[in-house]
Parts: sequence; structure tokens; C-alpha cells
Amino acid sequence: MFSGIVEETARLVKIEKDKTNFHFYFNCSFADQLRIDQSVSHNGVCLTVVEVNKSEKVYKVTAIQETLDKSNLGLLKVNDKVNIERSMTMDKLLDGHMVQGHVDQTATCTDVKEVDGSWYFTFQYDKTKGNITVEKGSVSVNGVSLTVVNSKDDKFSVAIIPFTYDVTNFHTFKVGSVVNLEFDIIGKYIQKIMAGYLENMNSK
Repeated sequence: MFSGIVEETARLVKIEKDKTNFHFYFNCSFADQLRIDQSVSHNGVCLTVVEVNKSEKVYKVTAIQETLDKSNLGLLKVNDKVNIERSMTMDKLLDGHMVQGHVDQTATCTDVKEVDGSWYFTFQYDKTKGNITVEKGSVSVNGVSLTVVNSKDDKFSVAIIPFTYDVTNFHTFKVGSVVNLEFDIIGKYIQKIMAGYLENMNSK
């Protein structure tokens, strides 16, 4: 479980393809503190650390085909930066919202606007997958916990303050950039319950 508060960006230093799997090697400041089997969020995708080179501060994670199909990890290139966050501990303040690290789908950036030192990003997604946003609700974009503004059927916007813009990979986004979305888990449960209730009502 994660909070959506990104710790830093990690640089991709090597990619190895193994059948349908991709092995990613990342460099970050706290790589020497990681342990094998630890969960780390990468652009909102929960991946397991399988190897650590403490002297070079590089660690290895593996993404299977299912993960590559549902996220933007398959689009990564060497030297790309991803948002990373270690899993929460029980004594940690929940400053963001509950993020599972299970990406629901990707979205495409359709607009970027700078407004008096902050930025507004608009993302469009495939609404046929059944996911929704609500005004002032929570959404995770590349693992960053954000508040939805201007919620529509298939798009929404988020406001990014300078700190988030600088610390995460949001400063690399432009129109056409593909990002990972994880919709609010409470909203997903309510949506599923209501869909089942309406189906039962219609069948009577």
C-alpha cells in the first residue's frame, strides 16, 4: 500500500528483455537501503525488488506482460525517470490517499497550461473500461496522489504546484505523454456495488 507521495525520481539505467518479461535497473539515492522482496511503486506500479547493487545504488525489478500491457512501463527508455515511493509503514502519516500500486489503465496528456507559477494538466482515458473520476476526488497519476478538477466522462485535469512539478516526472510531460492511472479504490468499490444493485433491480 502506498500514499501517492513520491519520494524522488529514479533513473532507468538498463533494460533486459527475458521472453515476455522486462527487467528494469534503476538508480536512486536510497537504493542501498532497499532489500530483496521489498515493494516499490514505479510510476504508480507496484514492483518487487529482486536484486540490489548497493555500491552503485542500482536495483532491479521485473515487469511481466500483464503489467506492460496495462501501464506505460513498456514505453520506458534508458535514462527515463520514473516516480518512486516505498510502501507505507503503520507509523507513517497518510498525506495522500490509499494507493494500491495496481494501475487501472493509461491516459494521454491532452493539454498543459502554466498559470501563475503552477501547472494544469489534462488527461484523457478510455471510458469504456468502466473507470470514473469525481470532482475533488482522488486519483493517482504516475503514482502521484492528486485531486481531480474539471471531471468529465473520459477526461479530467489536475493542478500541480511547483514542488510536485520539480520533484516528480511531471516536468517531463507534454501533449501526447502517456501516464498510468489508478482510480480511487473507495470509488471503485462503490461503483461496483451500485452496478450490481442496478443490475438486480433491472432483472426483476
